[in-house]
Amino acid sequence: MSPKTIAPNVLSWASDLDPNAAEQAARSATLPFIDGHIALMPDAHWGMGATVGSVIPTRGAIIPAAIGVDIGCGMIATRYNNLTSDDLPDNLDGLHTLIAQAIPAGVGQGHEQAATLAPLDTMTDKQTATAAKQLGSLGSGNHFVEICLDEQDRVWSVLHSGSRGIGNQLATQHIECAKGLMKRYFVDLPDPDLAYLVEGTPEFDAYIEAMLWAQNYAMRNRGVMAVAVRDSLETFLGRRVHTIEQINCHHNFTEREHHRGRDVWLTRKGAIRAREGDRGVIPGSMGAASYIVSGKGNTASYCSCSHGAGRRLGRKEARRQLTTESLDAAMAGKTWNHNADALLDEHPDAYKDIDQVMADQADLVTVEQTLHQILNYKGT
Repeated sequence: MSPKTIAPNVLSWASDLDPNAAEQAARSATLPFIDGHIALMPDAHWGMGATVGSVIPTRGAIIPAAIGVDIGCGMIATRYNNLTSDDLPDNLDGLHTLIAQAIPAGVGQGHEQAATLAPLDTMTDKQTATAAKQLGSLGSGNHFVEICLDEQDRVWSVLHSGSRGIGNQLATQHIECAKGLMKRYFVDLPDPDLAYLVEGTPEFDAYIEAMLWAQNYAMRNRGVMAVAVRDSLETFLGRRVHTIEQINCHHNFTEREHHRGRDVWLTRKGAIRAREGDRGVIPGSMGAASYIVSGKGNTASYCSCSHGAGRRLGRKEARRQLTTESLDAAMAGKTWNHNADALLDEHPDAYKDIDQVMADQADLVTVEQTLHQILNYKGT
């Protein structure tokens, strides 16, 4: 799909875009430190402050809410040695149980025994203890663990998670700091959640330090869980399982990058870096396909692509419109939590069509593998 200009300085790859999300992106594009156009990925939808699925170039300032409260959230996909569906029994309930025992999931959940953790200097003892216990835990919402098969019938695990409670706390702290600065200096914004921090100030430097720490925590968190999934597979199959390849990528982050002839802070809120050859993981919803991709280095998107299918319905709206019976039907033939009431807001119909999302970004990525889930584990 060729991108379209939908507002001044807003370029969109989304063929299915809610008007509220388009208006939100247009508001963000009016900020004076936006350096270029905002790029909306095909999974774009309304979010706090900035649109989820947006790529935002800035000079001299960063919007903490544009990175979001799950700093460093992302995906990790792992392929295992010579494992195919022939190596798996028809019933995967036991594997689901082992994964659930190894990886705590749900709001506030963590391990009884804390991991070794080097904390950020500004973290309290309580934050440090919680972060150590939550390292290697999934969280809730749209975070998941899946076992999938690719076109060659090979076994993969795919996992979605981020910086857990500590990432949320650090992000919230700096978002509130930015809002306080806007009030102190009488800065009028089109949306309070677009509050920003100015480069060269102590507040900006403190946010960058916290953000980088949380990104590293999120990447390590996914890595720890990927090992737990592999160990669960070994226990379930009664044999050694080795990792053949692994892709671990963020989709909520900012970093210094060079685009359009100059250096900018490039914020990806629900978007993956897709420089030429960059490998990424783009999941669909529960019951839908996921994709292993490589980037094409499209400069118009700032070398970025979508991070998933993107929500079509908000969580409350999904619960009003969708049914537990249709969720059960959508997950037929798969091993999953079987808690349709608790997971109703994660219904596949609450999300955009992942196949359309992939078609919309054919100029951004090349599909290497298409994965179809056979097991899904979520926190409630």
